[in-house]
Amino acid sequence: MSDLLLARAAALDAADPLAQHRDRFITPEGSDLLSYLDGNSLGRPLEATARLMDEFIRDQWGGRLIRGWTDGWLEWPLTLGDRLGAVALGAAAGQTVIADSTTVLIYKLARAAVDARPGRRKVVLDTDNFPTDRYVLEGIAASHDLTLTWISTDPGTGIQPSQVADVIDEDTALVLFSHVAYRSGWLADVAEINRIAHEAGALTMWDLCHSAGSVPISLDDWGVDLAVGCTYKYLNGGPGAPAFAYLRRELQDSVRQPIQGWMGHRASFEMGHGYEAASGIRGMLSGTPPILAMVPLHANLDMLAEAGIEAVRAKSLLLTGYVLEIADAWLAPHGVEVVSPREAERRGGHVTLRRAGFEQFLEPLWDSGVIPDYRRPDGLRIGPAPLSTSFAEVYQGLSVLRDLVEKHR
Repeated sequence: MSDLLLARAAALDAADPLAQHRDRFITPEGSDLLSYLDGNSLGRPLEATARLMDEFIRDQWGGRLIRGWTDGWLEWPLTLGDRLGAVALGAAAGQTVIADSTTVLIYKLARAAVDARPGRRKVVLDTDNFPTDRYVLEGIAASHDLTLTWISTDPGTGIQPSQVADVIDEDTALVLFSHVAYRSGWLADVAEINRIAHEAGALTMWDLCHSAGSVPISLDDWGVDLAVGCTYKYLNGGPGAPAFAYLRRELQDSVRQPIQGWMGHRASFEMGHGYEAASGIRGMLSGTPPILAMVPLHANLDMLAEAGIEAVRAKSLLLTGYVLEIADAWLAPHGVEVVSPREAERRGGHVTLRRAGFEQFLEPLWDSGVIPDYRRPDGLRIGPAPLSTSFAEVYQGLSVLRDLVEKHR
């Protein structure tokens, strides 16, 4: 079986139309990295990113200094937002902005959404969403006398439209879910959940952190109202890279974010008395844009545009399908359970494996040059990134995991 799986990896790599992109990523000389399987947590850096960062520091920051703001830096949150919207989000121009962290943007958009539905006291969310989403909504609910309606979700199946239909009503202001569940990789039916929410007059908000750059997204066509996502996973923006926010054009005159800073003012450099929100998506800005942290996005959006999100998704499904093949052949006999969906149409870009005691495997895996990540309870996430991960790399990494599982029966 091992020979067959190895031969399959070789065949898949030989037929991979995205294989040439792997050489664009940085692999330090003498690195002990054998298999990086955590692209769903932190993407690898591009060689082009290193060059752009050096050029920016030396030429733009070092050469232009404060004049860089009038050279175009001030427009980066909008121009990069538009480009991200076109390349990865299915969003027309003028609806996406790069700014702040994911947590701050979730707060800004969720606060704005509930304020835009006065008199409605209910917010719907699920028990297995990422902690930040839940914590932010708990804080907003406490300060605004709102009621949180929790939907209990099975980590293996994720949020279902029928569950939303069972709890939503005319008192619901907002529903917030993840497009791809961070634990299991469950891919939600965004369009159908939006339809159900809109029939009740509620606004919809989606966390795109585990789908942006990995799964095709159609925010405009799906009728999404608000969305937030990070850029350091499949978009390879780097540790702590700024997040992005989407606000549907039709809502931009009525939905106002709560952190009123100078960059969201209609005329930032007038510095006058009283806040007057800028029109359009610029009104989502608050403070000075994180320009240096945006530089890597230029390189990755170039590569993603060249590769095409549909091709990325096709390889992602092959990669995660290959993970399932190996898990069934090597790991299932030793009590390892696949938590993630097996149906391709419901599976995001990673596969979660579960077995009691998996936490103790993390250190020996890392020591062996194999890097997945761990999520409690007992979940090992295998997240191959289509543009940087080969099938042989998946084979090598899961071979080490198999040996550990057999050793610790």
